[in-house]
Amino acid sequence: MSELMSRQKVHVRVDGRSLDLRLEDLDLGPDSSDALVKQAVARYLEIPESGLRNYVVDRHETGNLTVRPQAVFG
Repeated sequence: MSELMSRQKVHVRVDGRSLDLRLEDLDLGPDSSDALVKQAVARYLEIPESGLRNYVVDRHETGNLTVRPQAVFG
């Protein structure tokens, strides 16, 4: 695995807390589908996958990902 791949992160905001996880620790790559990312994060956090149903996965040019609640306007 390349050094770049080992540095890529998933920033997660859930239940009022933020944490950074390495993609390789979740057995993911930057091109993994949103569904796979949310499944892996839920498994890591030991929460039901349904708890992340309304979350979005933002993809950054660096290869990092952010998993966050969907913004609600109005």
